[in-house]
Amino acid sequence: MTEANRVQVICAFCGGKGRDPFEIMSPLATCQVCGGRERRTLHPPTASCAFCRGTGVHPGSRNTCTTCAGVGTVQIPEGAVTCPCCGGSGRSADYVWLESPLSCFCCHGKGVVSATKARLLQPLGSEGPR
Repeated sequence: MTEANRVQVICAFCGGKGRDPFEIMSPLATCQVCGGRERRTLHPPTASCAFCRGTGVHPGSRNTCTTCAGVGTVQIPEGAVTCPCCGGSGRSADYVWLESPLSCFCCHGKGVVSATKARLLQPLGSEGPR
């Protein structure tokens, strides 16, 4: 891919400030996600991270999101469809703990999968010839 095909996104972890938002090392420490550059470069198509809801922070912690690596945006496959396993939430289907801290095993927290993978993940008998 050429440079023209890339998209610049603002770092969600630091909010585009280039500094560590939690000031863990010091108030002057650079952001560990963007390295102080305030932006990251991704190849399109992109979408907001479903697992962290675009914040770049792992839910319930001060760590970077494991799905988007703190960017808040993820690269998605061409012709992506909603993940049939999590319904697009990006979280593991846990009926006891609705705000599960685990990412979906099918889409890896992105909330979308390729159309081919969606057909493979479709439960047997829900559609198709009988």
